[in-house]
Amino acid sequence: MEIAMSIVIGIVFSVAVYMLLSRNIIRVVLGTLILSHGNHLLLITMSGLQRGAPPLLNFNEESYTDPLPQALVLTAIVIAFGVTAFLIVLVYRMYKEHELDDLEDLRGSIDE
Repeated sequence: MEIAMSIVIGIVFSVAVYMLLSRNIIRVVLGTLILSHGNHLLLITMSGLQRGAPPLLNFNEESYTDPLPQALVLTAIVIAFGVTAFLIVLVYRMYKEHELDDLEDLRGSIDE
């Protein structure tokens, strides 16, 4: 299962990098969002994709799942939400100020 997830993570990261290298600013924001989702999948996959009982609920169980990767992913989700919200506001202000969504055109308008 980890091999299949590694392939999926590689595809997600490659799509994210492709979108980050785009000229359209909306695609750059979506690429950042997809990159963060790839990071979440990577953190969960690195923990081992184990099955077992929830921690600290049944003391009779012999196998417990590790709660640390889940806590790390939850923290990464909150950070990604904050960064995405900041980028959306930044793109909105840039569009209101310059009325451009192309990064190359924006670079030309700032240089002038």
